[in-house]
Amino acid sequence: MKRKLIAAIGVAGMLFSVAACGGDDGDGKSTGADGYEGQTLTVWVMDGSSPDEWQKDLATEFETKTKAKVKFEIQQWNGIQQKLTTALSEENPPDVFEVGNTQTPAYAKTGGLADLTELKSSIGADWTESLNESSVFEGKQYAVPWYFANRVVLYNKKVWADAGLKDTPKTRDEFHDALKTIGDKTDAEPIYLPGQNWYHFVGLVIGEGGELVKKDGDQHVSNLDDPKVAAAMETYKKFQALSKAPKDKDEATPQQGEVFAKGNVGAFIGMGWEAGIAIEANPKIEQDIGYFTIPGDTAGQPEGVFLGGSNLAVAAGSKKQDLAQEFLKLALSDKHEGQLAKLNGVIPNKESLQSNLKGNAPAEAAAPAAAVGGTTPLIPEWAAVENAPNPIKTYMTAVLNGKSPAEAAAQVEGEFNKRLAQEQ
Repeated sequence: MKRKLIAAIGVAGMLFSVAACGGDDGDGKSTGADGYEGQTLTVWVMDGSSPDEWQKDLATEFETKTKAKVKFEIQQWNGIQQKLTTALSEENPPDVFEVGNTQTPAYAKTGGLADLTELKSSIGADWTESLNESSVFEGKQYAVPWYFANRVVLYNKKVWADAGLKDTPKTRDEFHDALKTIGDKTDAEPIYLPGQNWYHFVGLVIGEGGELVKKDGDQHVSNLDDPKVAAAMETYKKFQALSKAPKDKDEATPQQGEVFAKGNVGAFIGMGWEAGIAIEANPKIEQDIGYFTIPGDTAGQPEGVFLGGSNLAVAAGSKKQDLAQEFLKLALSDKHEGQLAKLNGVIPNKESLQSNLKGNAPAEAAAPAAAVGGTTPLIPEWAAVENAPNPIKTYMTAVLNGKSPAEAAAQVEGEFNKRLAQEQ
């Protein structure tokens, strides 16, 4: 995740900040019962990712088990890619570090990450497959899945009640019908959906079973002309037609939470923490905010969603490989993974731990879609695609302004492929 995590707890929104007996050979390997004593493991975590309570409990158990200490160093998302790239090339990199799930393949390709395939075999049998995909590169496990989040529907209960709507929808068609009812029976805007909420569009593509890129020989190229991508865009267009939001802006321009805060919008699609933005702008709206899973094509099958999140990795250059793996075994244990989910309201790496989200309304709404979610293409070349002006946003606006999906795909194909061809 390339942001400071903010979780909306209930409807309120909360900012969280979030070797002696046998000798020490200095490489992190145990040479006796207390083989790690005197060593310190350096762990980089991003600002907001790991609450103080989680760090303290984990550090205590780690020290008890290994006789070593752990030093957490808090990092900022802004500029982290360059800082981490530099650190991994130096003699003493951080031993363990948090890395954005979509950034992981690029670091794996450069050889900066240790192979954790054996660790996965011992502790990862029940990790949710969709959440682990970003940790795998060319068939090997180069990171471990840590925490995730995805979009939900945030809705105004008062607006829905004014429209006579008593239940939340269970299918995509029911969702669309409910929004039309709001438009017919109230003065509210049914849904605020700007034309370039492209992470939601990515989710729709995932739901269709589509891919944004394809292989052409050894090169990845645009796949925007695929019928499955077109179908996803047609779904987006159908819902966007019920919105007054600009077709050439994204969800942050303006912040959709601030638009929702005015009280005359039925719903928007966003992260649970965006409720906090609305509440800050208008505290009175807190009592009217509700959440539900984005409905898919059929009841019981959530819509595809983009899974943002973070993995944990071990630097290939770390001299404490074994000790780092001992840390990961504890950090990803049911105890500490479940604690993180509960404290931060994030999706844990296995479905059996989702009970820790009980009572956190946005997290409970997000959790069902985790198993059917996905990410942007997990290739090192993808990073350049997201740079402004993002060609996918250009594609979306073109379709919403009247071009066919095929015409819009052709319009951006050259730029899309140029970016995919850039050297990494």
